[in-house]
Parts: sequence; C-alpha cells; structure tokens
Amino acid sequence: MTEQMSTGTSSQAAPGGTVSDDPTSLSGAGRDVVVLRLPAAGAYLSVLRTATASLASRLDFTIDDIEDLRIAVDEACAMLLTQAVAGADLECTFELTGDAIAVAVSVLTLDGEQPSRDTFAWTVLTALAGEVDSSVDADRRVTLKLLKRQTGDGLQPG
Repeated sequence: MTEQMSTGTSSQAAPGGTVSDDPTSLSGAGRDVVVLRLPAAGAYLSVLRTATASLASRLDFTIDDIEDLRIAVDEACAMLLTQAVAGADLECTFELTGDAIAVAVSVLTLDGEQPSRDTFAWTVLTALAGEVDSSVDADRRVTLKLLKRQTGDGLQPG
C-alpha cells in the first residue's frame, strides 16, 4: 500500500515543497498543484473526497460547489477503477488557480479505452464539474480531466 502526496507551485516543482507561507492564500505564482497517488481501490476514495473538499474550500467555493466537485471526483475515480490494472496506483492532480480547480485523475488500464461520453455517468460528471475531458496515453493510462469554476452563489464555507 502506497500513499504519497506532494505539493508544489508552478514555479516550484519539488515534491513536498511548501505551497505558501500563508495557508489562507494561493502561492505567489497564482497557481498551486497538489498530486495524490493512492492504490487504485475503492477503499481509498474517501481520501480523495476529503482532499477535494479541502482544496476547493481553499478557493472559497460555495458549499454546493464543494459537494458537486467531491461527487464528480468520486464518480470519475469509480469510472476508472473498473478498468484499472490490478495493483496499479490512482493518481489525482489538483491545480488551483484564482477562481477554478482543475482535477486530473488517471490510472493504468487493462484496455486503454476512454470512458464513453454518451453515458449517464458522463452526463453527471459534466453537470457537476462543468468541463470534462478524457485522454489515453501510449501506456494505456486513461485520464479524466475535470474543471470546476466558482459560481459565487450560495453559502460560503466557514
């Protein structure tokens, strides 16, 4: 079982680096990147849901937007886990900018097939995250990319 977490900024690529001296603001670069690598098993999705909520709240997303993003990340992972190679790691990269969070979830797969875009699950992802895309690399690593922007309405997290 391997759990790794690294953080960095666009100007600092060192894993485990300091994101910011001020925990309430983004780094001076205006963009933070957090990478989580976990075993590709459903038991670890709670770690990603918690990280997703924490990072979205850092950007002052509304409670509704945080919950939508948590569900979208969970659904994206569930879609990928069904085709993951046994023993593979699930990698989730969060990129925070001033008013949006981009999430890329990837895993080595058995068949290298992108999820179908004409399914209910894809429709749910798009409704919850806003922008959704997928890709496959030469090693059959499938990546789902989500982009959630602040809506600015509703209650702000405490």
